[in-house]
Amino acid sequence: QVQLVESGGGLVQVGGSLRLSCLASGLSLDDAGMAWFRQAPGEGRKGVACISGTDSGIYYPPSVKGRFTIARDNAKNTVYLQMNDLTSDDTAVYYCAADLTTAADCTDYGRGMDYYGTGTQVTVST
Repeated sequence: QVQLVESGGGLVQVGGSLRLSCLASGLSLDDAGMAWFRQAPGEGRKGVACISGTDSGIYYPPSVKGRFTIARDNAKNTVYLQMNDLTSDDTAVYYCAADLTTAADCTDYGRGMDYYGTGTQVTVST
């Protein structure tokens, strides 16, 4: 049974930084595409980063590129999202996600993945 547990969310000021962690169990990061999504109030869930399980390719949308960094530690079965230069638009619930099938290489990962965690709240205050 795959489980994803996020941590590291909280309240931060504009321009600040946070690092989110996702501890995965029931799968090997070597085989899975791992991603972070976020959902702001009144909006749909959107992908903000993905790291491929097949070739370690990394993908970001323009909204976070240059500010967010996804990384994984296979030995710890943990994926991280380093977020810098945060703005109020980054306020959202952040979800860790994993895919062992069609999105294992991050192809169209934004359309959805096999597994999600329960999320961690990130609030950026002005």
